[in-house]
Amino acid sequence: MAGGSFGPTGVAKERAEQYQGKVTSYVIIACLVAAIGGSIFGYDIGISGGVTSMDEFLDQFFHTVYEKKKQAHESNYCKYDNQGLAAFTSSLYLAGLVSTLAASPITRNYGRRASIVCGGVSFFIGAALNAGAVNLAMLLAGRILLGVGIGFGNQAVPLYLSEVAPTHLRGGLNMMFQLATTLGIFTANMVNYGTQQLKPWGWRLSLGLAAFPAFLMTLGGYFLPETPNSLVERGLTERGRRVLEKLRGTKNVDAELQDMVDASELANSIKHPFRNILQKQHRPQLVMAICMPMFQILTGINSILFYAPVLFQTMGFGGNASLYSSALTGAVLVLSTLISISLVDKLGRRALLISGGVQMIICQAIVSVILGVKFGDNQELSKGYSIVVVIFICLFVVAFGWSWGPLGWTIPSEIFPLETRSAGQSITVAVNLLFTFFIAQAFLSLLCAFKFGIFLFFAGWVSVMTIFVYFLLPETKGVPIEEMTLLWKKHWFWKKVLPATNHEAESNNNNSSI
Repeated sequence: MAGGSFGPTGVAKERAEQYQGKVTSYVIIACLVAAIGGSIFGYDIGISGGVTSMDEFLDQFFHTVYEKKKQAHESNYCKYDNQGLAAFTSSLYLAGLVSTLAASPITRNYGRRASIVCGGVSFFIGAALNAGAVNLAMLLAGRILLGVGIGFGNQAVPLYLSEVAPTHLRGGLNMMFQLATTLGIFTANMVNYGTQQLKPWGWRLSLGLAAFPAFLMTLGGYFLPETPNSLVERGLTERGRRVLEKLRGTKNVDAELQDMVDASELANSIKHPFRNILQKQHRPQLVMAICMPMFQILTGINSILFYAPVLFQTMGFGGNASLYSSALTGAVLVLSTLISISLVDKLGRRALLISGGVQMIICQAIVSVILGVKFGDNQELSKGYSIVVVIFICLFVVAFGWSWGPLGWTIPSEIFPLETRSAGQSITVAVNLLFTFFIAQAFLSLLCAFKFGIFLFFAGWVSVMTIFVYFLLPETKGVPIEEMTLLWKKHWFWKKVLPATNHEAESNNNNSSI
């Protein structure tokens, strides 16, 4: 699931305590724009699965799948196995991956607002194409434009939010973006639940309603002020000061502005951040930037959210019941994200990731056993077992929502030093969208091949990532970003990987001579 933030923090630690200001209307408006940016991503995740379970949609664009669904002798697990249907869902994420890389120089050279507006316009056009689609090519073209919108939005909106937010609110507002995504998923599930009654055009309304938040996002991006960080980075320091004074509600912004100037000078001095991030001293952060988003997708959560209605219909739920069940999982995800926001700075990152991982493994194993014993190729689950399956899928979603959901983004955004922070975030977003594409494209085929074992497949990956966190991820709670590099040097494993500093090398030489 796409989001996260990074910003030029920690350049001059001694000035941080001199920051002044309050929460102003500008900051509140920025939060609303960020919420819209997160909700369009979440809305699309939730809407896709519901639409692909509607008979009228399948009959028009994927008639083969529609016929297979109607055949009683067809394997329950293989009803929806169709690469065209999978491409409808996954094409968006491949387009998002490419556009995220393209958005990076636009965001840097032309400002955050430019990318927000580009993302909103692209998403609006994509939603309109999907709603009016008359053939598969038009449908896929709309999906690709939606992907471009999400790629630009996920690149620019979290960055905008992190730069306008007061320092003491940056962490919480980071997770608010994830909360907005989950609210978008829940809204989409409720929309699907209503539109599936509107035959034969309900699916068009579901897809077309995405244009409304896209319009609000475009409008907000157009009228909001540019971030002071972006203005300073582009040499417009005095204009940046004026914007910062409005954001903080005070004229006394010298300390924060100076940090922005320092951060800009340091960041601009690095000519090749992607080459720099490959150096040995950044190895722990690079591993986390790749593994955290990869593991987040390999929990299997996106498959459940993409295909929840399809999954529940596969298990024998009726059309109405399947959409209602997926709406329930969306609501559970929202509530569990609130749990994470309240606990992450009290219990720490490791405790939430490990406890969430253990709960996800247990839930997936139980669902797999029930389906393996009680659910064959041509039979439906009894009402009692169906309820048990939904309960454990919801418990799985709860565990994800307080652990890998928000923390899969939060941790990579807080561990990089300034000179490689933008490159690190780009890698995190790209890896997340790449694996989202792979799983979205392959899930229906995996469901057909593995049957009930699909849950064991993901449980195996959750086991791997839980072990990874236990042994290789140090606790980052309460550690200032500017001191994060010291954390790796104290870790039992990473201190063996990192090269010795000049001071350490001299100390070792002195000890040897003695």
